[in-house]
Amino acid sequence: MSPSPKLSLSLVPEPILSNPGVSLLDLRVNKLSSRGIVRLVTNTLQDRKRTVIANHNMKSMYLWYHEPKMREFYALADYTHIDGMSLVLLGKLLGVPFNREDRATSVDFFPLLAEQAVERGWRLFYLGSRPGVADKGAARLRKQYPGLQIQTHHGHFDPAKDSDENRKVLAEINAYAPDILFVGMGMPRQEIWILENHEDLHANAVFPTGALMDYVAGEIATPPRWLASLYMEWLYRLVSEPTRLWRRYLLEPWFVFGQVLRHCFKFKSRDLHAQVSK
Repeated sequence: MSPSPKLSLSLVPEPILSNPGVSLLDLRVNKLSSRGIVRLVTNTLQDRKRTVIANHNMKSMYLWYHEPKMREFYALADYTHIDGMSLVLLGKLLGVPFNREDRATSVDFFPLLAEQAVERGWRLFYLGSRPGVADKGAARLRKQYPGLQIQTHHGHFDPAKDSDENRKVLAEINAYAPDILFVGMGMPRQEIWILENHEDLHANAVFPTGALMDYVAGEIATPPRWLASLYMEWLYRLVSEPTRLWRRYLLEPWFVFGQVLRHCFKFKSRDLHAQVSK
């Protein structure tokens, strides 16, 4: 992960705290850029609020329809940013005015948060990845951002709320008292873990971030950023990890496309009914 350019938050024009979100196939999403997310976190920590910042991509949309606890999680979340360019394209097809700047991935906004964390003394905690991977990523981050306060714990533990391992993880997180907690255990495990444990967490801003630390540690290759404008990042990831990702990219999107057709048919039928009624 290469260093990002310095960011002057005072130049960010987005009215983050009044961001009401928009509806996409009955799912709520907020139009947040990477800079907007940094602004949101800054406001959260200044006011000592507790905020859960979720994200939506094609995978999460599929899970939203199939996993009740995912629907509970997104109802809990205070904000939900767009994580995949496929949703930007989907929004355009459905008449929702999304653009490239409305999509923010953890790989994009984490460097900006890390810079602010050093400047403002924020404490970060990352929970996830295989044993050793998060430590490797954290070591790289401390070298890249001198003064960064970050602690990690791997994601290979029993996540059941009342398990001994889960209680130990919660105790470790709360003893560190992070300002920002990143949970990278893959969908839907990370979202369900946040849903079941958020009331016991002593952290102000909580993010589910998937394989963020795997990218930082160099365990997974980061797609070239220019592929985003071509809506082709998914193909790079599929070629890089076909065994793990074939179902996500080759099967699950068809269900979401079916929901798009259902949505379009519903509104077409409503329009025809309105015309007949006249």
